[in-house]
Amino acid sequence: MNWETIQLYLGLGDTKMHWVVRVFLIVLGTSLVNFMATRALSRINRQLEKTKTPWDNVLVNAAQKPIGTFIWLAGLSVAAEISGKELDPDLSSLIKSVREVGVIFILTWFILRCISESEKTLTTSSRFPNKIDYTTASAISKLLRASVIITSVLVALQTLGYSISGVLAFGGIGGIAVGFAAKDLLANFFGGLMVYLDRPFAIGDWIRSPDQDIEGVVEHIGWRQTRIRTFQKRPLYVPNSTFSVISVENPSRMSHRRINETIGVRYDDFRLLPTILADIKKMVADHEDLDTYETYMVNFNQFGPSSLDFFIYVYTKTTDWRTYHNVKQDVLFKAMQIIESHGAEVAFPTHTVHMANDNKMMLPPEPSK
Repeated sequence: MNWETIQLYLGLGDTKMHWVVRVFLIVLGTSLVNFMATRALSRINRQLEKTKTPWDNVLVNAAQKPIGTFIWLAGLSVAAEISGKELDPDLSSLIKSVREVGVIFILTWFILRCISESEKTLTTSSRFPNKIDYTTASAISKLLRASVIITSVLVALQTLGYSISGVLAFGGIGGIAVGFAAKDLLANFFGGLMVYLDRPFAIGDWIRSPDQDIEGVVEHIGWRQTRIRTFQKRPLYVPNSTFSVISVENPSRMSHRRINETIGVRYDDFRLLPTILADIKKMVADHEDLDTYETYMVNFNQFGPSSLDFFIYVYTKTTDWRTYHNVKQDVLFKAMQIIESHGAEVAFPTHTVHMANDNKMMLPPEPSK
């Protein structure tokens, strides 16, 4: 069915009707159809929200604006053809090209909205039981959007009369020169791709690098660079190629946090030290916030300059930083209470000076004259 048939079906082919009136009626009818379609889609969307599956809402939400745009494109193209026949008959080919490119644009817009709505549903919807990691969903959606846009541009060029084979051949030859000129950009692109595939970290993770001064929380992973919010609340932009040559530590994925503290008692309390160590070890074993299935030790370690040093080595069940410090504080307080309960004291740095008796002091001989 061509556009002339549509005009005849709508009763707009009567040459006796003034073309301005016909254009006005077409615009008015288009506006009415768009209003009815918008209301219908909104009502359908509200009904579909009651269903268990979220994918019907994805399609309706993605289609709402493109359908309205398509209705206006169809109506205005008919009005433009009527006006063109009266004003300038040569405009027909231009109107046809604009209409075809507009349809391609609307289809591309619809597919892109489907991808965005699907990404949102997979990561946030309560009706989707198995939520996908945001980093993975973002990577897949970016790749799909890039593919759709490139395909749409090539189809639009073909519609406008350009040879796709020539464009692709030019792209293959020019790609070599662009590759040399933009090697850093390509390195960042493939670095970002490796981050998406290997997933050493995700958005929201706390990462640090022992090789460079990089530490903070990942806020965004792009194709060229990654944005990290440091603990000074400053944004740090790291090129993705950096992650292929440095070591990255991800503390957010730790299973436990470690307490490794050294405590010293006085040398005068050496007889009490075995009992103190036994009681502290029992306290550690019975502590509800410590994971005793992991390695834990309380042992005498060394003879310090002014103390007998022992260490407490244990892992907490929590990985939360604030909770960890509360647990660590409780363990250290209980250790000091045990030391005090035995009549011992925590040592502090001391120095002992031995003074010789006056009669034992040896004076240097007098120099000979």
